[in-house]
Amino acid sequence: MEIPVIDFSEFNGENRSKMMGLLHEACEKWGFFQVENHGIDKELMEKVKQLVNSHYESNINEIPNLPQDFCKSMDEYITRLIKLAEKISELISENLGLEKDHIKDAFKGGRGPSVGTKVAKYPQCPQPELVRGLREHTDAGGIILLLQDDQVPGLEFFKDGEWVEIPPSKNNRIFINTGDQLEVLSNGRYKSALHRVMADKNGSRLSIATFYNPAGDAIISPAPKLLYPNSYSFQDYLKLYSTTKFMDKGPRFESMKKMANGHNGLYV
Repeated sequence: MEIPVIDFSEFNGENRSKMMGLLHEACEKWGFFQVENHGIDKELMEKVKQLVNSHYESNINEIPNLPQDFCKSMDEYITRLIKLAEKISELISENLGLEKDHIKDAFKGGRGPSVGTKVAKYPQCPQPELVRGLREHTDAGGIILLLQDDQVPGLEFFKDGEWVEIPPSKNNRIFINTGDQLEVLSNGRYKSALHRVMADKNGSRLSIATFYNPAGDAIISPAPKLLYPNSYSFQDYLKLYSTTKFMDKGPRFESMKKMANGHNGLYV
Protein backbone atom coordinates (compact mmCIF):
# COMPACT_ATOMS: atom_id res chain seq x y z
CA MET A 1 0.00 0.00 0.00
CA GLU A 2 1.23 3.48 -0.83
CA ILE A 3 0.84 5.68 2.24
CA PRO A 4 -0.70 9.12 1.50
CA VAL A 5 1.80 11.98 1.31
CA ILE A 6 0.49 15.50 1.95
CA ASP A 7 2.59 18.26 0.36
CA PHE A 8 2.07 21.38 2.49
CA SER A 9 3.46 23.67 -0.19
CA GLU A 10 0.40 22.85 -2.31
CA PHE A 11 -2.08 24.36 0.16
CA ASN A 12 -1.15 27.84 -1.00
CA GLY A 13 -1.44 27.18 -4.73
CA GLU A 14 -3.80 26.04 -7.44
CA ASN A 15 -3.64 22.43 -6.21
CA ARG A 16 -5.15 23.28 -2.81
CA SER A 17 -8.46 21.52 -3.53
CA LYS A 18 -6.59 18.39 -4.58
CA MET A 19 -4.52 18.41 -1.39
CA MET A 20 -7.61 19.01 0.76
CA GLY A 21 -9.24 16.00 -0.87
CA LEU A 22 -6.14 13.88 -0.30
CA LEU A 23 -5.99 14.94 3.35
CA HIS A 24 -9.67 14.10 3.81
CA GLU A 25 -9.19 10.66 2.29
CA ALA A 26 -6.10 10.04 4.42
CA CYS A 27 -7.99 10.91 7.61
CA GLU A 28 -11.15 9.04 6.68
CA LYS A 29 -9.72 5.88 5.11
CA TRP A 30 -6.25 5.57 6.64
CA GLY A 31 -5.96 7.41 9.94
CA PHE A 32 -2.33 8.18 9.12
CA PHE A 33 -0.25 9.93 6.49
CA GLN A 34 3.08 11.65 5.85
CA VAL A 35 3.67 15.37 5.39
CA GLU A 36 6.44 17.00 3.40
CA ASN A 37 7.44 20.61 2.72
CA HIS A 38 6.03 21.42 6.16
CA GLY A 39 8.42 24.28 6.85
CA ILE A 40 10.41 22.72 9.70
CA ASP A 41 14.13 23.09 9.06
CA LYS A 42 15.81 19.84 8.06
CA GLU A 43 19.00 20.74 9.93
CA LEU A 44 17.00 21.22 13.13
CA MET A 45 15.33 17.82 12.67
CA GLU A 46 18.67 16.12 12.07
CA LYS A 47 20.17 17.87 15.10
CA VAL A 48 17.34 16.66 17.32
CA LYS A 49 17.84 13.08 16.12
CA GLN A 50 21.60 13.32 16.63
CA LEU A 51 21.24 14.70 20.15
CA VAL A 52 18.70 12.05 21.13
CA ASN A 53 20.88 9.27 19.73
CA SER A 54 23.93 10.55 21.61
CA HIS A 55 21.86 10.85 24.79
CA TYR A 56 20.82 7.21 24.55
CA GLU A 57 24.48 6.17 24.20
CA SER A 58 25.30 7.80 27.61
CA ASN A 59 24.60 6.50 31.08
CA ILE A 60 21.54 8.51 32.13
CA ASN A 61 22.51 8.16 35.82
CA GLU A 62 25.65 10.16 35.11
CA ILE A 63 23.77 13.11 33.58
CA PRO A 64 22.39 15.33 36.38
CA ASN A 65 20.98 17.82 33.88
CA LEU A 66 20.45 17.56 30.16
CA PRO A 67 22.85 19.75 28.14
CA GLN A 68 21.56 23.25 27.37
CA ASP A 69 22.01 22.72 23.64
CA PHE A 70 19.83 19.61 23.81
CA CYS A 71 17.04 21.46 25.65
CA LYS A 72 17.21 24.49 23.36
CA SER A 73 17.02 22.39 20.20
CA MET A 74 14.13 20.30 21.52
CA ASP A 75 12.21 23.40 22.60
CA GLU A 76 12.64 24.99 19.17
CA TYR A 77 11.63 21.79 17.40
CA ILE A 78 8.53 21.26 19.54
CA THR A 79 7.48 24.91 19.11
CA ARG A 80 7.52 24.44 15.35
CA LEU A 81 5.69 21.13 15.63
CA ILE A 82 2.90 22.78 17.61
CA LYS A 83 2.42 25.28 14.79
CA LEU A 84 2.30 22.41 12.30
CA ALA A 85 -0.23 20.54 14.45
CA GLU A 86 -2.39 23.67 14.67
CA LYS A 87 -2.30 24.06 10.90
CA ILE A 88 -3.27 20.42 10.42
CA SER A 89 -6.13 20.88 12.91
CA GLU A 90 -7.38 23.87 10.90
CA LEU A 91 -7.29 21.92 7.64
CA ILE A 92 -9.06 18.95 9.23
CA SER A 93 -11.73 21.25 10.67
CA GLU A 94 -12.26 22.78 7.24
CA ASN A 95 -12.58 19.34 5.65
CA LEU A 96 -15.24 18.45 8.21
CA GLY A 97 -17.20 21.60 7.40
CA LEU A 98 -16.41 23.21 10.76
CA GLU A 99 -14.97 26.58 11.70
CA LYS A 100 -11.19 26.42 11.20
CA ASP A 101 -10.49 26.85 14.93
CA HIS A 102 -13.00 24.25 16.08
CA ILE A 103 -10.45 21.57 17.03
CA LYS A 104 -8.06 24.09 18.58
CA ASP A 105 -10.87 25.57 20.66
CA ALA A 106 -12.11 22.12 21.70
CA PHE A 107 -8.60 21.15 22.84
CA LYS A 108 -7.62 24.30 24.72
CA GLY A 109 -9.66 23.84 27.91
CA GLY A 110 -8.62 26.35 30.55
CA ARG A 111 -4.91 26.59 29.74
CA GLY A 112 -4.45 25.55 26.13
CA PRO A 113 -3.78 22.14 24.56
CA SER A 114 -1.64 19.50 26.22
CA VAL A 115 1.57 18.89 24.29
CA GLY A 116 4.14 16.25 25.16
CA THR A 117 7.01 14.51 23.43
CA LYS A 118 7.94 10.88 23.95
CA VAL A 119 11.42 9.76 22.92
CA ALA A 120 12.12 6.06 22.46
CA LYS A 121 14.95 3.94 21.13
CA TYR A 122 13.86 0.41 20.26
CA PRO A 123 17.03 -1.70 20.51
CA GLN A 124 18.27 -4.08 17.88
CA CYS A 125 16.93 -7.58 18.55
CA PRO A 126 18.65 -10.79 17.37
CA GLN A 127 15.37 -12.74 17.44
CA PRO A 128 12.57 -10.28 16.61
CA GLU A 129 10.06 -13.06 16.03
CA LEU A 130 10.06 -13.75 19.77
CA VAL A 131 9.22 -10.25 21.04
CA ARG A 132 7.02 -7.23 20.33
CA GLY A 133 8.44 -3.73 20.53
CA LEU A 134 5.09 -2.22 21.57
CA ARG A 135 1.71 -3.93 21.61
CA GLU A 136 -1.09 -2.85 19.27
CA HIS A 137 -3.06 0.18 20.46
CA THR A 138 -4.71 3.40 19.35
CA ASP A 139 -3.46 6.74 20.66
CA ALA A 140 -5.60 8.42 23.29
CA GLY A 141 -5.16 12.02 22.15
CA GLY A 142 -5.61 14.15 19.06
CA ILE A 143 -2.85 14.63 16.47
CA ILE A 144 0.43 12.71 16.75
CA LEU A 145 3.51 13.93 14.89
CA LEU A 146 6.34 11.41 14.58
CA LEU A 147 9.94 12.03 13.69
CA GLN A 148 11.17 8.51 13.21
CA ASP A 149 14.30 6.68 12.20
CA ASP A 150 15.46 7.16 8.61
CA GLN A 151 17.02 3.70 8.37
CA VAL A 152 15.31 1.11 10.58
CA PRO A 153 11.61 0.19 10.15
CA GLY A 154 9.30 -1.34 12.75
CA LEU A 155 6.16 0.78 12.96
CA GLU A 156 3.05 -0.95 11.58
CA PHE A 157 -0.55 0.24 11.18
CA PHE A 158 -3.63 -1.94 10.74
CA LYS A 159 -5.66 -1.19 7.62
CA ASP A 160 -8.24 -3.21 5.70
CA GLY A 161 -7.54 -6.37 7.66
CA GLU A 162 -3.76 -6.36 7.39
CA TRP A 163 -0.71 -4.78 8.99
CA VAL A 164 0.95 -2.11 6.86
CA GLU A 165 4.66 -1.51 7.45
CA ILE A 166 5.52 2.18 7.72
CA PRO A 167 8.85 2.81 5.96
CA PRO A 168 11.61 4.88 7.60
CA SER A 169 11.09 8.62 7.13
CA LYS A 170 12.96 10.05 4.16
CA ASN A 171 13.29 13.54 2.68
CA ASN A 172 12.45 15.41 5.87
CA ARG A 173 8.96 13.89 6.08
CA ILE A 174 6.99 13.73 9.33
CA PHE A 175 4.57 10.89 9.96
CA ILE A 176 1.12 11.85 11.30
CA ASN A 177 -1.64 9.77 12.81
CA THR A 178 -4.92 10.71 14.47
CA GLY A 179 -6.00 9.69 17.97
CA ASP A 180 -9.19 8.75 19.79
CA GLN A 181 -10.26 12.33 20.60
CA LEU A 182 -10.29 13.32 16.94
CA GLU A 183 -12.50 10.31 16.25
CA VAL A 184 -14.94 11.55 18.89
CA LEU A 185 -14.87 15.17 17.67
CA SER A 186 -15.50 14.04 14.09
CA ASN A 187 -18.43 11.88 15.23
CA GLY A 188 -16.59 8.75 14.08
CA ARG A 189 -15.75 10.00 10.62
CA TYR A 190 -11.99 10.17 11.19
CA LYS A 191 -11.18 7.02 13.15
CA SER A 192 -8.01 6.46 15.15
CA ALA A 193 -5.93 3.63 13.72
CA LEU A 194 -4.57 0.58 15.50
CA HIS A 195 -0.77 0.38 15.38
CA ARG A 196 2.19 -1.44 16.91
CA VAL A 197 5.99 -1.50 16.89
CA MET A 198 7.89 -4.62 15.84
CA ALA A 199 11.46 -5.42 16.82
CA ASP A 200 14.15 -5.47 14.13
CA LYS A 201 17.34 -7.50 13.89
CA ASN A 202 19.16 -5.05 11.63
CA GLY A 203 19.44 -2.07 13.96
CA SER A 204 17.94 0.12 16.68
CA ARG A 205 14.98 2.33 15.77
CA LEU A 206 14.61 5.93 16.89
CA SER A 207 11.15 7.38 17.59
CA ILE A 208 10.41 10.98 18.62
CA ALA A 209 6.64 11.33 18.94
CA THR A 210 4.96 14.64 19.81
CA PHE A 211 1.34 14.52 20.98
CA TYR A 212 -0.98 17.47 20.34
CA ASN A 213 -3.76 16.57 22.79
CA PRO A 214 -6.68 18.23 24.56
CA ALA A 215 -6.04 19.92 27.87
CA GLY A 216 -6.87 17.76 30.87
CA ASP A 217 -9.98 19.81 31.63
CA ALA A 218 -11.14 20.06 28.01
CA ILE A 219 -14.67 18.74 27.52
CA ILE A 220 -14.75 16.53 24.44
CA SER A 221 -17.87 15.76 22.42
CA PRO A 222 -18.77 15.33 18.76
CA ALA A 223 -19.10 18.61 16.89
CA PRO A 224 -22.87 19.35 16.98
CA LYS A 225 -22.79 20.22 13.29
CA LEU A 226 -21.69 16.65 12.49
CA LEU A 227 -24.33 14.85 14.53
CA TYR A 228 -27.31 13.23 12.87
CA PRO A 229 -30.71 14.23 14.24
CA ASN A 230 -32.01 12.00 17.01
CA SER A 231 -35.05 11.39 19.22
CA TYR A 232 -37.66 12.37 16.65
CA SER A 233 -40.76 10.50 15.51
CA PHE A 234 -40.84 9.07 12.04
CA GLN A 235 -44.22 10.75 11.56
CA ASP A 236 -42.60 14.19 12.07
CA TYR A 237 -39.87 13.26 9.63
CA LEU A 238 -42.43 12.24 7.02
CA LYS A 239 -44.21 15.57 7.37
CA LEU A 240 -41.02 17.38 6.46
CA TYR A 241 -40.06 14.81 3.85
CA SER A 242 -43.34 15.26 1.99
CA THR A 243 -42.47 18.87 1.17
CA THR A 244 -38.71 18.42 0.68
CA LYS A 245 -38.52 14.99 -0.96
CA PHE A 246 -36.74 16.26 -4.06
CA MET A 247 -34.37 18.56 -2.19
CA ASP A 248 -31.01 17.80 -0.64
CA LYS A 249 -31.33 15.72 2.53
CA GLY A 250 -28.76 17.82 4.46
CA PRO A 251 -31.06 20.75 5.28
CA ARG A 252 -33.79 18.24 6.13
CA PHE A 253 -31.54 16.60 8.71
CA GLU A 254 -30.62 20.02 10.11
CA SER A 255 -34.32 20.83 10.48
CA MET A 256 -34.93 17.61 12.38
CA LYS A 257 -32.00 18.39 14.69
CA LYS A 258 -33.52 21.78 15.50
CA MET A 259 -36.88 20.17 16.20
CA ALA A 260 -35.25 17.62 18.51
CA ASN A 261 -33.51 20.44 20.36
CA GLY A 262 -36.80 22.07 21.24
CA HIS A 263 -37.36 24.54 18.40
CA ASN A 264 -40.91 24.82 17.17
CA GLY A 265 -41.98 24.35 13.58
CA LEU A 266 -40.33 22.88 10.54
CA TYR A 267 -37.23 24.41 8.97
CA VAL A 268 -36.42 24.17 5.29
